[in-house]
Amino acid sequence: MSLLMGTLAALAWGVHDMVVRIVSPRGDIAPLLFTALLAGTALLAPVALLADQGNPLPWPSLALALLAGLAFAAASIGLYRAFAIGPVRLVAPVCGSYPVLSLTIAAHQGRPAALWEWAAILAIVAGLALAASRSEDEPAGPRGQAILWALVGATGFALTFGLAQRAASDGGELTVTVVARLVALGCVGGWMILARIPLAPARAQWRPLVLVGALDATAISLVVAAARFPSPEYAAVTSSVFGLVTILLAWRFLGEAMRATQWLGVLIVFAGIAAIAT
Repeated sequence: MSLLMGTLAALAWGVHDMVVRIVSPRGDIAPLLFTALLAGTALLAPVALLADQGNPLPWPSLALALLAGLAFAAASIGLYRAFAIGPVRLVAPVCGSYPVLSLTIAAHQGRPAALWEWAAILAIVAGLALAASRSEDEPAGPRGQAILWALVGATGFALTFGLAQRAASDGGELTVTVVARLVALGCVGGWMILARIPLAPARAQWRPLVLVGALDATAISLVVAAARFPSPEYAAVTSSVFGLVTILLAWRFLGEAMRATQWLGVLIVFAGIAAIAT
């Protein structure tokens, strides 16, 4: 179940990231991110209220959910900035490298991974890197900044999943997700108020941003809900394939070419996922 939920989350995030790539270069990321977070939270909150029957979170879980929200804010800002700067084939695999941190967090929580499991995770990351490799005739662009912001996103996602799954280990998965999103929404909103950033740039793109919010809320809810099942860290690991989904969608719909080495990376990623599944 953890693997299945992670795979479904990867599909949702793959589409999410392609839409983000399309809309993020068109304006300031703050109003775009705020609108997407608001839409996803508004859609998820009633579902969480019904599913968790309005039961409040115990204080330890609430504290972890608040911390997860701070990490999610950093992850979202890093993701949006990275996609606004760099190409999909560069940003997606770097953001998708968070499984290494996820297994490290799981090890500190008393679930150490075996050596072959680490090898499978490293194979997935290496395959994503191959899929994102640049051809000699492709312009380099501001790769350094894109990689830096993508690393911020990867670290934020790993912390978000680790903290949120720990908070939801006794139940209330959707409530934990809503709390985390509200914190992230408050952080982005506060940033906009302090920087006097208007919300107007996002109004013309509200339809794709509502889709982005819905996909993001669905994906993160699936990963957090894996806390109910054995080895929930594997949901975070498998969800990292969203980078591969984004690359394939960019190849099909945005016209980004794929070379033989990049297709090799695709095969390595699926091999790593198969190894974990068995």
